[in-house]
Amino acid sequence: MCRWIAYSGAPIALERLVIEPEHSLVAQSQHATRSKTGTNGDGFGIGWYGSHETPGLYRDVLPAWSDENLKALCRHIVSGRFFAHVRASTGTASTRANCHPFALGRWLFMHNGQIGGYDRIRRRVEALIPDCAYGARRGTTDSEAIFLAAAPDRSGVDPVTEVARVLGEVCAMMREADIVSPLRFTAALSDGQTLYAFRWSSDEHAPSLYFLQGSDGLMVVSEPLDDQSSDWTEVPAGHVVVARAGAPAQCRPFDVPGSGPALRAEAAE
Repeated sequence: MCRWIAYSGAPIALERLVIEPEHSLVAQSQHATRSKTGTNGDGFGIGWYGSHETPGLYRDVLPAWSDENLKALCRHIVSGRFFAHVRASTGTASTRANCHPFALGRWLFMHNGQIGGYDRIRRRVEALIPDCAYGARRGTTDSEAIFLAAAPDRSGVDPVTEVARVLGEVCAMMREADIVSPLRFTAALSDGQTLYAFRWSSDEHAPSLYFLQGSDGLMVVSEPLDDQSSDWTEVPAGHVVVARAGAPAQCRPFDVPGSGPALRAEAAE
């Protein structure tokens, strides 16, 4: 499983969260403590918002701990909204196109989790991607497919509703294919103004997610960046954190239509 950080608040250098903390994201790439896999060395990526409408991206297949370019970029890039991700592949190739975050217009997305039995329903999942977004498909991951299927850059679309719809349709495909492995989805999504962070799974084992709301901004992380665990709030499974610019973060229930007890019961067997 992967590890990631999403930040929204006063502009800071990316190194403040990605490099410097005692349990920084780079440290987690070697020694994650709240993940099935302790090492997340199948690539990394950063995405940030600056003076342009669309975000900047830097991704590579090297482990985060061994890339000097990452250290230099994180020292010099200052942003009030950014994503950072270290990858542990769940089966797809370690290529730059498969590294998170993914971008579509002004939107950024990153994910920790997987679609169980993805190889058996991959073609059907990709068919969910609308024509307006399919041209942005660069890699082969289930994560990018979910993001593009929701296509949050469409006018008038509610991102939370669209993500829930896509997850519900994928769950239905999994049931039809008799897939008993779970769909696990802990993800971050942003348009540069509002940050959405989801924690959901079709079984009882949603990947970990925490947030810390301070006077300068909001951090959402796969696992805390320090030992002061009491300062971090765990996001309950089946919830989404919504943080709009200039407003406190809200944590509210996130329901996936049609996910139902059937898939949960199968996955628990």
